[in-house]
Amino acid sequence: MKIKKANRILGCIKRSVASRSREVILPLCSALVRPRLEYCVQLWSPEHRKDMDLLERVRRRAMKMVRGLEHLSCEVGLRELGLFSLEERRLQGDLIAAFQYLKEAYRRDGEGLFIRECSDRTRGNGFKLKEGRFRLDIRKKFSTLRVVKHWHRLPREAVGAPSLEAFKARLDGALSNLV
Repeated sequence: MKIKKANRILGCIKRSVASRSREVILPLCSALVRPRLEYCVQLWSPEHRKDMDLLERVRRRAMKMVRGLEHLSCEVGLRELGLFSLEERRLQGDLIAAFQYLKEAYRRDGEGLFIRECSDRTRGNGFKLKEGRFRLDIRKKFSTLRVVKHWHRLPREAVGAPSLEAFKARLDGALSNLV
């Protein structure tokens, strides 16, 4: 349903906008198409490869509308535009939500979502989270568990950021190494 709506909006943009320049297409897709693909993604996060591929196909179709990027691969085109893939944006959203919970922005609501692991190891960022062990695979896809392994791979500077804005800026630099 989401993909169908995003494709319809993309088709409307393609039919109604004469210009294919980056300055025109990119803001339209960012404002009209991307919110459809990313709405509440931290909750329903697609876990199957086929679902992620369907979402990325919409992104690829939008990128091919930009003049000069028609014949480039999706990864090269995204790099050329300075954008992250949808998978990287989902991870970015997960890590930002985790940072907010851990820095007690949602103290009452997030009580017990993440458990800090007490460890005397100095390797890594120094702010480790406890990874739960479950018998059923269904729990492994919850956002609180999905984010733990990526959180451990963040640099110390990002995890120790004093504010959300500083964390976002430092996360953008580290995100390419996480996915």
